[in-house]
Amino acid sequence: MKVEDIKKIGVLGAGLMGSGIAQVCATYGYPVTARDVSEELLNKAKENIINGRFGLKAALSRGKITQEQYEKAIENITFTTSMKELCKDADVIIEAIPEILHVKIKAFRELDELCPEHTILASNTSGFTITALAAPTNRPDRVIGMHWFNPAPVMKLVEVVKTNFNSEETVNCIRDLSIKLGKTPIVIKDSDVAYGFVANRAYLALARECKAIVEEGIATPEQVDTALKLGYNFPMGPFELFRLTGPVGRPESGKV
Repeated sequence: MKVEDIKKIGVLGAGLMGSGIAQVCATYGYPVTARDVSEELLNKAKENIINGRFGLKAALSRGKITQEQYEKAIENITFTTSMKELCKDADVIIEAIPEILHVKIKAFRELDELCPEHTILASNTSGFTITALAAPTNRPDRVIGMHWFNPAPVMKLVEVVKTNFNSEETVNCIRDLSIKLGKTPIVIKDSDVAYGFVANRAYLALARECKAIVEEGIATPEQVDTALKLGYNFPMGPFELFRLTGPVGRPESGKV
């Protein structure tokens, strides 16, 4: 499948990342079905997409999108608690559920059963090996990593994580989709050696050292942030980032 063949995108998981991904896809003209386990969570997703800090109203007020784009993006998103509705006619599913491996594996098994044969299953995981998610499916050539960064409507990087099973067509399709969605993709290899791919793996090393500096009493969190912003031109320091997005760490731990 080529990027021109993508007519409908599904997003599994409508939390902070999932709702942001759905928002981006809808803003760029794709019909999107966003699925989560309850109406309460879906209502929170709608609120985040429309009124959130990085939502559509904020983008409209800053001149990032037009009134027409704003209205069309809202029309483009359908919310559901049904896995069958999520998968129906989907060309690409982007999984953005919590970072719990057995939950993701179960989800990929179900997606494989319900989705059309051609559907590409992409995971937003920040560190689990994509090969493990592909293993329970009958389409390992069409299971790939598509790791976005938070907040999804703002951050430009997408890590396209390829396995030894991926076809060149699948890799090119997700790379080209990322570009169509206004992102800059890097195509990298899947790895089970260490947590994270490129950006998170490098940032974790930085975060650990910054935490050690504070624990040793050398500097305060605010001073560390200032040092990195003024010394290396970081847009924000690691402690500022943690306050905005939560700590960066291994799945199921929440710790640096």
